[in-house]
Amino acid sequence: MGTLQAVSGMNDLLPGDGTTARWQRLEADFRAVCSRYGFAEVRTPLCESLELFQRGVGETTDIVEKEMYTFKDRGDRTLALRPEGTASAVRAALEHRVLDREPVVRWSYLGAMFRAERPAKGRYRQFHQVGAEIYGDASAAADAEVIDLATSFLASLGITQCTVRLNSLGGPDARARYRDALVAYFTPHRDALSPDSASRLERNPLRILDSKDPRDQPLKAAAPSILDSLGDEDRAHFELLQQYLRALGVPFEVTPSLVRGLDYYTRTVFEIVDTSGSLGAQDTLCGGGRYDALFTELGSHAPVPAIGFAMGIERLLLAAPQPEAPKPFRVAVVAAAKSHETPVLAAALALAKELRANGVTATVDTRFGSMKSQMRRADDLGSTVVLVLGGNEVANGTVTMKRMATGEQQSLPRAESIHTLATEALGAR
Repeated sequence: MGTLQAVSGMNDLLPGDGTTARWQRLEADFRAVCSRYGFAEVRTPLCESLELFQRGVGETTDIVEKEMYTFKDRGDRTLALRPEGTASAVRAALEHRVLDREPVVRWSYLGAMFRAERPAKGRYRQFHQVGAEIYGDASAAADAEVIDLATSFLASLGITQCTVRLNSLGGPDARARYRDALVAYFTPHRDALSPDSASRLERNPLRILDSKDPRDQPLKAAAPSILDSLGDEDRAHFELLQQYLRALGVPFEVTPSLVRGLDYYTRTVFEIVDTSGSLGAQDTLCGGGRYDALFTELGSHAPVPAIGFAMGIERLLLAAPQPEAPKPFRVAVVAAAKSHETPVLAAALALAKELRANGVTATVDTRFGSMKSQMRRADDLGSTVVLVLGGNEVANGTVTMKRMATGEQQSLPRAESIHTLATEALGAR
């Protein structure tokens, strides 16, 4: 039998090359930034009812039509691996009636998503997103806060070469007017559209503006602007948002062709694109917007204003600078014992446990290797300090401490060595 491999587009993250550590730092940065903005983390299942995404994301989107992993369970229910986070978060807010307890909810999330699309640079079949949502606040100021949170997080990663693109899709009336305008514009050019866009002309013409097909680009460039279809309230909301972003010092570009790829957006839509060139043509770092109709679409008896964004972790890691990771403070406890001298190894295990209880990363090579092989292993692990325990040390309550960078050695009482290393480990964080 051959060696099994991971499914194409679903990747392992290994600790040895520093990949896992970069992910952990990014996740920690995201949680820290969200906490400062007053967002609490929600965790939803990887698997949901297919109907949730059909109703929430939109049946005419590429995600629902082409990209979801769906299956029947043993109860003959049709389920789907989640392709995005917003619909699941809204379902959770409705199911648990969180808005009955708190009029404005700020949630963040991070985790794996799944889309059956062709793997490419920064795009995978199992990918990971971070995101943030505000429920219960219809103000343009909430929109500005969400965008400011997104740009602040990117800045925390060292991603500064990026641009916020901003647009408004208006409310239902504006969308209806714009839909009619697009149908009137594109219909005479139906034969020049790509097959996907031609099929969307009657069902959802706004999706044509999100097409990446080269055949659609010339027609998209000359299409009517959504901004011409906005009503007075939509226009006022969009103007206020721009004022707030200027007050926050967030630069932006108004981009009338921006529609985003999901059907639930209303009024504000935005994306943040990388301008460094590190991502190539797939340069979008963040996408989001307002989705005031999604709660009612998913069963709420009353409308709930909402806005949010999502970012792909894999793409963020490609765009973020990669400074050399600081060397962690690590201690190796070496048992200078032969295989029959189990009390020495037992003492080494106990010493490592006490070091860990005091906040020190500590390892023990439990294979009864020679001193030379254990020291080599300690060096391979990047240990800062080695503590050597032999029969004499165990009897005397001492340890021999060796600092790997300098080779300096000294004998210390066991308790003193623990206190010293705990203090140094705390200072190294």
